[in-house]
Amino acid sequence: MLRALTALLLTIGLSGPALAQYVDPDMMQAPATDGAGEPTPRAATGGATTLEDILARQNGESVDDSYRSENLGQDKPVYPTDSPLFTRGGPSDADLWRGIRYDAADIRTQNNGPASHTLIQDGGMRWLEFRRGPLLFWGAIGLGGTLAVLALFYLIRGRVRLDHAPQGRYIERFKAIERFAHWLLAASFITLGITGLLSLFGRKVLIPLFGHDAFAAVAGVTKWVHDNISWAFMIALVMIFVFWVVHNLPDRTDIKWILRGGGMFGGGHPPAKKFNAGQKLIFWSVIIFGTSISVSGLSMLFPFQINLFGHTFGLLNDIGVPGWFGQAPLPVDLAPQEEMQLAQLWHAILALVLTAIILGHIYIGTLGMEGAFDAMGSGEVDVEWAREHHSIWAAEVEATTTPRRKV
Repeated sequence: MLRALTALLLTIGLSGPALAQYVDPDMMQAPATDGAGEPTPRAATGGATTLEDILARQNGESVDDSYRSENLGQDKPVYPTDSPLFTRGGPSDADLWRGIRYDAADIRTQNNGPASHTLIQDGGMRWLEFRRGPLLFWGAIGLGGTLAVLALFYLIRGRVRLDHAPQGRYIERFKAIERFAHWLLAASFITLGITGLLSLFGRKVLIPLFGHDAFAAVAGVTKWVHDNISWAFMIALVMIFVFWVVHNLPDRTDIKWILRGGGMFGGGHPPAKKFNAGQKLIFWSVIIFGTSISVSGLSMLFPFQINLFGHTFGLLNDIGVPGWFGQAPLPVDLAPQEEMQLAQLWHAILALVLTAIILGHIYIGTLGMEGAFDAMGSGEVDVEWAREHHSIWAAEVEATTTPRRKV
């Protein structure tokens, strides 16, 4: 026992000078402030992080970390392999990890994909915090608020009914191929919406109710369905654009329709062509948002192949858009993972906005307006409905077609 204790003391005593000889000055911490309470100059810390840096990060402030990203040990000699501590791959392990974090180290991985050379990226935490915080909160508020407003509107206004009784004579409003494209788009969007919401809110809602194992099974099926139904949505999006873009170009009748609130002000229904101003707003919302959702979805279906944001941010910086709002230039040197994270957030935000818009469209086309569903149900509408809601279009059709009675 005495011999073992003596050996231990000798080992500690002999190793102390050797360890002290190789202490890396960059790893030494200095007081964060000087005696007068002023912030410590960076040079006085030997390049280490100060208390001010830590507090600024905790407050969500931007910190200039060039003192770390540029301190990668390139100007320091490599220790000889015959030194008492052998080689450490460079001046210190801290230099090595800083190089990995700032994507400056010469590294090799078994995976040679586009994201294989970025092992550490801080953007992941910003993405995670936004996804499980503001995105879920405001997404729930937006969808829940839309449903509440529609319910309140129905209680106050009730169903929009015809001013005169239907005539029982019908004219064609949409051809079969047009209705097919509409219902393909509608069915795929509803499926994508449900599966997307399960993916977005599943951890908060399903795991507490059913547990991790049940959620894992649902999440797997949900992802497969979402990925594959997306192709039907994109095909239908192209179809309705080709069929209806000519009828949805803005004109002067839209101004009158908007000023009269679609008939809510001024009495009677304002004149409208095949699509009124409200329907045109729905159409262009679906086309613009749906296209952007599709492109961001494609970038996730083919990871790291379609980078949308770095180049876009560069263009916005070139024309000074951030400065219009008093903001610093947008980051352009994005890691591949950051491109995917931004694509996911953009995809989810636009999908939530478009879902809220489509809820209003579904309300008007079903419960909110008498006779509206017939247009996409049978493809034919009563002459009286056409005259009241789309008088200009109805006159054009009646000039060339005789309304018929259903057998």
